[in-house]
Amino acid sequence: MLHAVASPEWADSADPAVAVFLHGYGSDERDLLALVSALPPGLPWASLRAPIALGPGAHAWFRITEPGNPDPAPVAAATDAIWAWVDEELPASTRVIPIGFSQGGLMASQLLRTAPDRVLAPVILGGFVQAAPQPADAALTRTLPAVFSGRGEEDRVIAAAAVARTETWLDAHTTATARRYPGLAHGIDARELADVREFLAQQLAAAGR
Repeated sequence: MLHAVASPEWADSADPAVAVFLHGYGSDERDLLALVSALPPGLPWASLRAPIALGPGAHAWFRITEPGNPDPAPVAAATDAIWAWVDEELPASTRVIPIGFSQGGLMASQLLRTAPDRVLAPVILGGFVQAAPQPADAALTRTLPAVFSGRGEEDRVIAAAAVARTETWLDAHTTATARRYPGLAHGIDARELADVREFLAQQLAAAGR
């Protein structure tokens, strides 16, 4: 079972939606805690530690082979690990709001592409999607769920081919709120946090929370 840190509301929550933070390559479950400020007040959250240990305080959802084009098998294994954690921790009726950065952004998209009925308003920050088709891709072209995708215009970490693939996939499978931030490299800044906050408030209000 994946290790996590969680908000005080997590254990006793009956909330119909919870946020789950998914960190990037070489980081850990505490890396994205600053993003809690983008959540609506009182929304329960948890932040997961990826299963592959690279070193002290450094973990990954999958190992990097070809940048921006991961092997589908370890991505599927990481996706299954997240869903196993969700099944252990949450009622089946609770929807997950995945918020992922970089490699974690890919994992946020994986949750949507494998079990969209259990996902609400995914947030992909400086991330990408994998090329391999996923079980729910055809359904997503019909439902076009809301997704936030943000990245820095100066980001040189995510390969250009992966960025192009992601934009094409989002256009065909989602209703994307896509933002690019001048001057931002591979990171997250106050402009992006404000946009995420607005996006989540709108989507949760639309979902009746």
